[in-house]
Amino acid sequence: MSLIAARLNRISPSQTIAISQKARELKAAGRDIISLSAGEPDFDTPANVKAAAIRAIEAGETRYTDVAGTPALRAAIAARLNADFQTDYRAEEIVVSTGGKQVIYNAMVATLDAGDEVVIPAPAWVSYPDIVALADGEPVVVPTKAENGFKLTAEELRAAITPRTKWLMLNSPCNPTGAAYSEAELRALCDVLLDHSRIWVFTDDIYAKLVYDGFVAKTVVQVEPRLRDRTLTMNGMSKAYAMTGWRIGFSAAPLELTKAIIKLQGQSTSNACSIAQAAALEAVSGPQDFIGEMVAVYEARRDLVVGMLNQTAGLRCHRPEGAFYVFPSMEGTIGRKTPSGTVIDSDEAFVTALLEETGVAAVHGSAFLMPGYFRISYATDTASLREACTRIQRFCASLS
Repeated sequence: MSLIAARLNRISPSQTIAISQKARELKAAGRDIISLSAGEPDFDTPANVKAAAIRAIEAGETRYTDVAGTPALRAAIAARLNADFQTDYRAEEIVVSTGGKQVIYNAMVATLDAGDEVVIPAPAWVSYPDIVALADGEPVVVPTKAENGFKLTAEELRAAITPRTKWLMLNSPCNPTGAAYSEAELRALCDVLLDHSRIWVFTDDIYAKLVYDGFVAKTVVQVEPRLRDRTLTMNGMSKAYAMTGWRIGFSAAPLELTKAIIKLQGQSTSNACSIAQAAALEAVSGPQDFIGEMVAVYEARRDLVVGMLNQTAGLRCHRPEGAFYVFPSMEGTIGRKTPSGTVIDSDEAFVTALLEETGVAAVHGSAFLMPGYFRISYATDTASLREACTRIQRFCASLS
């Protein structure tokens, strides 16, 4: 009898974490490594947020909170969502969790029975299909097209729906592509969902504040209030507030689902860290000008990276609307050799050779369910980005 549960055979280790770990190991060994693999802001957490955490420690706010989070934070999150997206969420519909990943886990484990299907547009964040599988669900991966900006169309959604479809999982702006759905594009998807009353929507809005060129991010419930009673809106502190290590995510959902999530969380992690909750309260209710300053820097970095990659032999890079990633095609390098004799026969071979021969760490597109591409995070300093793109240009030019 095996010690390890069979359910773990349904999932794989995170490939983004694996690449980042390899880059750290090479750097520790003395290699000159520029890591563009991690989805983590390089900005520090705002000073007012850190100060709020210190005050909470000094005030003795170090005990258990309610499973779903402190009443003050739940109310503040509802107020922030309603101000940002013109929604009408109530505090009792909010659950604070230990990061956004737990929000996904809570939702899927609380709702999926064996054989239930979840439609996932690809490219997609690496954890979506694995969490669905761990919850006994069936990921239904729908490849999107570069010519459509890597966005799911109404026709593609309609074709993917079956009698077993329970959820559509939507991420806008998207990791890994940075693609963000316009109001019209969301409207078209909502019209399909209105014809299928049993299907729920999981909308991952974690990058919604990181949008460029005047783009205005919308969320599903804002565009179509009639879907409110079967939508879970996910967001968190990690990206917009540069608080990845604080581990605070949250869900906003109808009361029936919210109660189920609280029941599950109460038997898993219970409450998120009380100190991190105090910091999150300051983040969502305090000054928001930090976000605009950060977005301006990210936008300039995006323009730099897209411009340099599109001047690189064998690469083609779409200009994304948001997040802090680009997702260039490397198909023009397939079949070519590196100076050391390595044949580039896949996206994984490309990023492996890139790391080993130039010291630039990126993540292959297959990890995000889309072969032929690779992901670069531009959440690093501009000088390092310019140097990394220069190394990528030299690497591609050296292929024969």
